[in-house]
Amino acid sequence: MKYKKIGNVLILDNNYQGNDFEELSQMHNVKTIMKIDHIQGTKREPVYQILYGSETETINKENGCLFKLDLSKVMWSKGNNNERLRIAKLVEDGETVIDMFAGIGYFTIPVGVHSNASEVIAIEINPNSYHFLCENIELNKLDNITPILGDCKVETPKFKADRIIMGYVKTTHHYLKVAIDSLNEGGILHYHETVPEKLMETRPIERIISQANGRDVELLKINKVKKYAPGVEHVVVDARIY
Repeated sequence: MKYKKIGNVLILDNNYQGNDFEELSQMHNVKTIMKIDHIQGTKREPVYQILYGSETETINKENGCLFKLDLSKVMWSKGNNNERLRIAKLVEDGETVIDMFAGIGYFTIPVGVHSNASEVIAIEINPNSYHFLCENIELNKLDNITPILGDCKVETPKFKADRIIMGYVKTTHHYLKVAIDSLNEGGILHYHETVPEKLMETRPIERIISQANGRDVELLKINKVKKYAPGVEHVVVDARIY
């Protein structure tokens, strides 16, 4: 059986057929058991089914960070935890960071906890996610994070940053120009994309170059996050833009 435990909520794989939910709840010490059918729309909202219990709000601890969330309202991707910590550890002292698709603070909170960034500007379009982003800033006692409720395309150009995180997939490439235009010279972009394996080494970096307006692009790393679908990888490209 595939499942993931998020705080004290158990998310079962959609293929799970059993009905021994009370036993499962005791075995895994959870108060609620759910299935999440899929995540929909640009606001990344879950389509879900509650199988046991009723409370969907929980606090999940990961990499020394606390994340409060409601799994009936916002998404949580457990497979990205190594990537979240990797990025936090790359941030250098005094950097200004923009997190363009901040959600509940998946990347923002680890950067705040594990680095000495001067400021993290966290932009999120979903009011539910934004609510928990603000709660998580408080929960982790962080004072260098500026949360913004709004559309990345509108809000990002108002700032300049040394590092920009684009931790979203599917349509992230539509936001590349906005991100690159807001990067300081020599700044670093962390660009996420879902890409066919055979195009993994070429398409993401080509997309960055095409939106760089003639600025020089240095590929630092292509990092595999996880398999997204058969033959498709979720990757993140680290690129320095001069």
